[in-house]
Amino acid sequence: MNNLGFFKNPTQITYGMGAANQLREIIDAQGFKNVLIITDGGIVKTGLIDQLTRQLDGIHYAIFDETKPNPTVTNCDDAMLALKQINADVVVAMGGGSSIDVAKAVCLLATNGGSIAGYEGIDTCSNDLLPLVAIPTTAGTASEVTTFTVITDEERQYKLTVGGIRLAPKWALVDPLVTKSLPSHITASTGLDALVHALESYTSKMATPISKTLAREAIRKISSHLRQAVYNGDNMVARDNMLMGSLLAGLAFNNTRLGNCHALSHPVSAIYGVPHGVANSVLIPHVMEFNSLAVPELFSDIAEDMGENLESLTLMDRAVAAVDAVKKLSKDIGIPTTFAEFKVDDSQIDRMAKDAMLSGNIAANPRITTYEDVVALYRKSIGGALVEVV
Repeated sequence: MNNLGFFKNPTQITYGMGAANQLREIIDAQGFKNVLIITDGGIVKTGLIDQLTRQLDGIHYAIFDETKPNPTVTNCDDAMLALKQINADVVVAMGGGSSIDVAKAVCLLATNGGSIAGYEGIDTCSNDLLPLVAIPTTAGTASEVTTFTVITDEERQYKLTVGGIRLAPKWALVDPLVTKSLPSHITASTGLDALVHALESYTSKMATPISKTLAREAIRKISSHLRQAVYNGDNMVARDNMLMGSLLAGLAFNNTRLGNCHALSHPVSAIYGVPHGVANSVLIPHVMEFNSLAVPELFSDIAEDMGENLESLTLMDRAVAAVDAVKKLSKDIGIPTTFAEFKVDDSQIDRMAKDAMLSGNIAANPRITTYEDVVALYRKSIGGALVEVV
């Protein structure tokens, strides 16, 4: 029997080629006067910001382009200063998940005050946020429709999550054309992140018929188009399917949370600076193997959606095929399969495991997970290193 539960999507989505050109329509309809654009230096170099600002004739605006790949509390504080200087009444985020996450934090701080480090948790702010328009340039995080922001606390070397319905952008302009200039290695890592979103949402304990439908379509779109997007970035059919797949996965996991892979990846990124998509890529085969014993029927579905030949296979063999399909896709697009180049070793496993266990994603994982399980998963991901449990 299916328990429908609930499904939320507070963001108004405009999707399609040229969707980014709808920004001025929103600004005029809402009567906004002062616009802060939050982005990063790489996006500025592509010329995408110039295309955006051409829509702002007669509008007072400023650009904050100092977003870091794993944005920090200090990064958010600096963006907040830029917002105050222009007295912005709306924020426009153009970039990947990092830029959008910084923008969410700034919109929260603009109306609630303090430091973003003080808002860790769900529904921790009292006031509605400053309006946010999100324009994603990657097919990856789906932060343009999610109700979370993830920020690194440098002092603790810890990724904190702030969540709640208020965190969702008010508008998302989702335009495949702005992903065309994305370099192949970023296309690969962000695309793998989007796939992990779909995989973990589909197998989540909180999954519903609606979220499962979205997640499976995301798996089909991403797994069948990620290679083409990486190796032929001008292929707009691939870019379109990747961005739609990322969006669908975001709508799904926004309602289901994720799982062990994301719980374990955040500490690795916070301590060692491993890009989020790469951390997920290294961890996901080990997490899938761990979870497949609990819900093999769901992993059989994943193998089918990824186009594996399942004829005459047992249920468990089908589940294994799903793991193999993800490994092959990751290898084909050149994503690292180990943490070797990032010098991740056994010295921090105990600390990372304890941080991972604080994540709400552990509770949504389809297999009950203990601290010892997390330690074992970390060991496998770095080649069997031993760890002293304290």
